[in-house]
This record gives sequence, structure tokens and C-alpha cells, in this order.
Amino acid sequence: MKKFVIFIIVFCGSFLNAQFTVSIDSPDAKLGDEAYLYTLNGSKDVLSSKSIKDNKGWSFSVPNSYEGMMKIYLPKGNNAINLISENKNVNISFNLSGDKISTIKYIDNSNRIMNEVQDIMQKKEIILPALYQMISYYRVDSPFKSALNQEIERLSQNVVYDKSSHPFIAFYNDNYKKFLAPDATSPIISEQNIIDFITNSNEMLESSSLLKPILLSYLNNAPKASVTTSIDKLLKAVNVESPRGQTVLSELIEIFDTYEMEDLKKKYLAEATSLKCTINDRLAGTIATNKNVELGATFQNYTFTNPKNTSAKSIYDVKASKKIIMFWSSTCSHCEAELPKLIEKYATLKAQNIQIIGLSLDNDKEAYENRVKDLPWINDAEIRGWNSSYAEKYNVHATPTYFILDSNNKIIAKPDHVGDVINFLKLK
Repeated sequence: MKKFVIFIIVFCGSFLNAQFTVSIDSPDAKLGDEAYLYTLNGSKDVLSSKSIKDNKGWSFSVPNSYEGMMKIYLPKGNNAINLISENKNVNISFNLSGDKISTIKYIDNSNRIMNEVQDIMQKKEIILPALYQMISYYRVDSPFKSALNQEIERLSQNVVYDKSSHPFIAFYNDNYKKFLAPDATSPIISEQNIIDFITNSNEMLESSSLLKPILLSYLNNAPKASVTTSIDKLLKAVNVESPRGQTVLSELIEIFDTYEMEDLKKKYLAEATSLKCTINDRLAGTIATNKNVELGATFQNYTFTNPKNTSAKSIYDVKASKKIIMFWSSTCSHCEAELPKLIEKYATLKAQNIQIIGLSLDNDKEAYENRVKDLPWINDAEIRGWNSSYAEKYNVHATPTYFILDSNNKIIAKPDHVGDVINFLKLK
């Protein structure tokens, strides 16, 4: 079984009735007028609200109580800011380097504490071991050794805060350390420990961004000969007819999709679609997205943003006997290896009335423009990276990703690589 890469995805949600504001102070920032506040359902971004910049910056009103992580997305420059809320007003400011955010100042107390805690935590994981190695090479009376000792002492301490006043910060950091960054003194985390945690945690599990990486850890440590047994044990404990159980099932299906574990994906997607209870939004979205890109399904239309090499306004406007839809990026090494093969075959494809439509996952406009000028087929890009609308719409988890459509825009093939594209179309 493949080893999974553990990563944190920012997440949030809303629960009880209340209200607070999220403010970004940046009157001089040249990042356009629009900003978006996102919450997450599982590991999925869900748009909460949109703000138009005034003379102070941006401000969002959040109508519901919420304790968890949030994300603010600024399309110009493809900037994202990760924040937390403890159902209190949030206030930050930032500095720019060009059109990229370089430094963020956390003004409200919750975000300031969270930033300090995470800064120390990351340095403990990465820098502290290196300092312990370095210090042995210096004399006792060395000024640099004295400075190293001071930094080691500082990093060895924890940020002190009142956990009862900051329940989300305590929940996130205590469980991150326990499940995802244990040290030599931490007790061994068993399969049952993880099941109990996922089953019994309060709503902050969904809002903490911890669920997906903990599931990845669970799968990594499951016995290779009985992965499905471990998965079934977890799903039985969380109850797939409950909202949490459905969110866990949705996350697992998408993990299997991302890591190309097709058999597991099919098994648990079938289990999801066979549920007779009310389906929550998170799982319903996973089911619908997968259904939309099944073989034989009609590929959903997409209206181009700034198309190259065509006057067509959308995918459906492109008239061809077949269409190759390719999701790619100028920073993708696998794409760079495959693009020349498509360029080589493009004249033959055109002669057979087959068109290529490239939808880019680039977030750097200059890099995209420099690369796309050498690509002769239809290209389009939102320049929003993985925040591009079509990444979610077409269930794209990696680049390159290919779909082949017939003249009626039905999906007739989902090749893994450019060689499969060439073989399917019987190109010489």
C-alpha cells in the first residue's frame, strides 16, 4: 500500500447563533478589490462570504458562532491567509512583496497566541534537533554557544496561555502533538486510540483541519493485509449514518481517489451511494462529483475565462469529433514530460477533427503566459491554482489529468498518461 503524505488542510464550520467580524487592515495593498472568506466541510473549501475592499481593507461579518480555522483568499496574486476563530472578532494586517503577502501581523489575541504556539511547535520539530547537534562543536566559553543555549532554552518552553479561555487553540495543539507530532516521551497511539478520538471528539474536530491527516496516519499504520478491516472497524464505530460518519467516509473516498487506490475508492463509494438515510452535504458532494466524471457521463460545461487559440466561449462551443480535456500546470514536471508528445501529435489530431482543451492549475500568471504561448491548442486559466473552480468541479487531484469526450461531450475515456491518450485514439 502506498504511504500517504500527511498534510494539514485549513478547515472551519459554524454551529451556534452568534456574530463576530473578520477584518483585514491593508488600505495600501494592491491586491484588487475582492476577498473571500472560506470555511471547510471536512477538507473542502466552502465559501462563507465575499468582501469588497474599502479605504481600510476588507471586513467580513460572520453571523454564526464558530470555533475553528478559517481561510481568506485574495484572487489577485493568489494569496491565502490562514486564521482561527474562537467566536471572537478577528483582526490582522499584512505587508506585501510585489503582489505576494510577505508578513502577517496577528492583532487579535486568539490569532496572536495561535501563531506563537505554532511558531514554537514548528521550531521544536525542525530547528531544535539541529541546535542540539550544533552546540557540541563549540567551546563552553564561546559566545555563540551561549546564544545557542539561550535559543534552545527558549524553544524548549511552551507558550503559556489559559486553555479554558482558548478552547480551540488547546484542542488543536494538544491533539496535533498527540496524533501527528508525538515526541520520544509520547505514548504509542493505537488504532483504537484514533477510533476513539474520531468517534468522541466534539465539533472542533471538523473545524480543526486535523481529521484528514489523522485519517492518513490511521491508514498508514493499518496492517497492509487487512486495510479494509481497519477501515470497516472505523466506519462502524463512527456510524456512517451519522453526520460525522458520513464526513469520515467522504474524506476516505477522496483520499483513495488522490492516491489512486481505485479498488478501495469503488468499494466505499458504492457503500456511500447505497445509504438509505439522509446524506449530509459533505458526502453528497463527493458522490455527485464522482458521478459527474464517470465513464459515459456528460462532461459538465465550463465557460472560459480568458481562452487562447479559440473564439469559443465554453467547452460546449468547441465543435469537434472528440475533445481531449487536459488539466495541467506550467510547474508540473510530469506535464512538461508529456506536453511535447501532444505537440508532436497535434497536427494529426487536428486533421481528424480532434481538439485539445487545456485548463491550467497555474497560480502565477507570468509563468502560465510564458508556457502557454508555445501550446497550439485551446488553453484557459483562472490563475487561481488549486482554488480554480474546475479543480473541484471535475474532481481533479493531480496534474496532468485527462478526459476524452465524444462529439456530444460524453466521457468516453479517462487516460492516466499521454501514452494512453495516443493509444486510445489510435494515433501512429
